[in-house]
Amino acid sequence: MLELVPTAMVAGGDAIARDGDGRVVFVDGALPRERVLVELTDDHSRHAKARVVEVLEASPERVLPPCPEVARGCGACGWQHIDLDAQRGFKAGIVREALVRLGRVDPPALRETVALEPWTFRTTVRAAVVHGRAGFRRAHSHDSLAVDACLVAHPRLAELLIDGRFPGAEEVVLRCGARTGERLAVTTPRRAGREVPDDVRDDHVHEHAAGRSWRVSAASFFQSRPDGVDALAALVADAAGEMASPTTALDLYSGVGIFAGVLAERGWSVTALEGGRAAHADARANLRKLGVHVARADVTTATLTAADLVVADPSRTGLGRAGVATIATSAPQRIVLVSCDAANLGRDAGLLRDAGYRLTSVTPVDLFPHTPHVEVVTVYDR
Repeated sequence: MLELVPTAMVAGGDAIARDGDGRVVFVDGALPRERVLVELTDDHSRHAKARVVEVLEASPERVLPPCPEVARGCGACGWQHIDLDAQRGFKAGIVREALVRLGRVDPPALRETVALEPWTFRTTVRAAVVHGRAGFRRAHSHDSLAVDACLVAHPRLAELLIDGRFPGAEEVVLRCGARTGERLAVTTPRRAGREVPDDVRDDHVHEHAAGRSWRVSAASFFQSRPDGVDALAALVADAAGEMASPTTALDLYSGVGIFAGVLAERGWSVTALEGGRAAHADARANLRKLGVHVARADVTTATLTAADLVVADPSRTGLGRAGVATIATSAPQRIVLVSCDAANLGRDAGLLRDAGYRLTSVTPVDLFPHTPHVEVVTVYDR
């Protein structure tokens, strides 16, 4: 056992401390300035990982998790023990630290975090299934826990999560349209059983966000909440609107076409690139009447045309060297990057700087309350 006092939160959600020898220890479940008793879970010569056993002196930012499933071991909301305002402050600090330490860029002052409703917001779950019941992963484990309540799931989704039965399934994707009421459940393997209400589909749902209706298939990526889509779309539209006039734009990793649609409605000539088969098909359906050219392509190997604006919304792994190199070939005046991992955002910001782009705007968006995850919209100018 060790007694530690962490000093900050880091990407991934742990608190960082140093032991008596000066070694870095990443502590799960601790907050900065608390005095905690921990046990090591991973021990290396240069760093270690630990888990809180007892809080000896609690931070005023520590709260009792409101969801009873946390006490039962549910690991889906790893930050429910942190006050909501403090969560957002820690996330902003993690973003800035990643940009400075990993990207080695001097970022402008972060804009105020876009705060969204913290409860009943989640509209998509990829759940493990054990004995026919869907569940979340237990904290510190790969085991599944079937829950009897969920404070973050939209009620239409929570009903499927709690009451649905999926005999013979190993996994199930549950999704609902919060603003349309449509729902789907798709099992793996597909031949597994489904005991769900008659309205539950197995192909796609529609959601209304960013001023339009969107078809979203089970295998397509879509943000976990429509108000989050609204917020991200507004930030992209604002960044585009600051440019002299609508001309040519590329929407990379376009998913079902949100940002391409937002830009096309504002007069931009847009090409959307998406590598996933299902999302590409959805984008073609969603953008058919807007004159957007939709191509199925791997952004890291694609040949891009010249464009004045590039919007990119890659997966958690970020752009990486290959993605940045591809974007540079189109020589845009402005790049808008939507990132969902702070560490990879820091790396990408450094790569974009090296490619000749200056970071001019950073806006965190709290899409995932009660978790360490944060969405960030950054703007870069050539």
